[in-house]
Amino acid sequence: MQTYGEKETLSLRKTMHKITTKPKLVKIRSANQSNKYGIAAINLKELIKKGCNLIKVSSSGIQVCLYEDGTVVTEEYFQNLPDNTELVLLPEGQSWNGLVHEINQVLGFDRHTDLLISAAKDLLSDEQSPKRRRILGDLLRNLRDNSEVESREEDKEWFEGIDARFKTKSAYMKYNCQNRVRGYLKEVDGYTQTIPNAKTKSEYKKVVEILAERLKAARYNGTYFDRSEKDVLRLCTEEGWFSCQGAFDENNCTFLHSINPYGNRESRILFSTWNLDHVIEKKRTVIPALAEALKGGKSGDINVDYFYKLLFTRENLKLVHIVCHKKGAHELRCDSRKIYKRVRTVK
Repeated sequence: MQTYGEKETLSLRKTMHKITTKPKLVKIRSANQSNKYGIAAINLKELIKKGCNLIKVSSSGIQVCLYEDGTVVTEEYFQNLPDNTELVLLPEGQSWNGLVHEINQVLGFDRHTDLLISAAKDLLSDEQSPKRRRILGDLLRNLRDNSEVESREEDKEWFEGIDARFKTKSAYMKYNCQNRVRGYLKEVDGYTQTIPNAKTKSEYKKVVEILAERLKAARYNGTYFDRSEKDVLRLCTEEGWFSCQGAFDENNCTFLHSINPYGNRESRILFSTWNLDHVIEKKRTVIPALAEALKGGKSGDINVDYFYKLLFTRENLKLVHIVCHKKGAHELRCDSRKIYKRVRTVK
């Protein structure tokens, strides 16, 4: 039996919970109906439950995505959505390609969108407004979406300009990511020439060799861009959608940038402008800190794992749209407690 004090505490906790978990107001609909419903929910689970009751569908296998562009909404993504965001509830097996889906239905298009593409091109050629040009450009990229296919034979246009040894989109995207990471290793190695002290330079080279071996064993972390990899290893959805993770000093992207480079050649090329940004800066901070730590010391004293994670892994890397890539100094330092190995003194 609860005492008076316990009941009072429980009541206070419930009150505080109501205060700190403010419901988010969103609008939901199904892919097959134009009716929209306003819902207040504190999390994605509650949204799905309420939404499925309203549109009369089973909640089993339901996926939530943005009405605007089809981006899949996770729990974390949901918590950062602005109020009145329009969402679509999709039963298992259904897909949503954003506003393009609506346009296709209105104009009577199914998979053949040549007429709509031609009309959008004509409008784009005469349009002067930057905002409208961007909208038309996004529309064209989505209309040409061919992300459901994977092989070179199925989407030859996507592979234009790509070496013939790449037979699938995933293989090329993995290579693309590996190239970026190899570039980071090259920068680490190149710093060797700036170290004046011969002994420090020698120890630095040893660390670089260790980092290179680890990267080689990890296949240069190419899994980050490969949609065929397991969910925990990639930065995209199973369909190939990437979402901007926001500037280095922000928890999320306020612009909700997203892109699917698997969809068409234009999106693939545009994705090359997105950055794998180091939160603690590589050139200004991490590499100099490594060299400084080796002054008067040995490579065996260094916590190589710490530097490996800072230089080459998602622990210190964020995928960001070019707009969210802040080029000024981040003014973040390496953790001095993690630079060296902990050495136990033996008496």
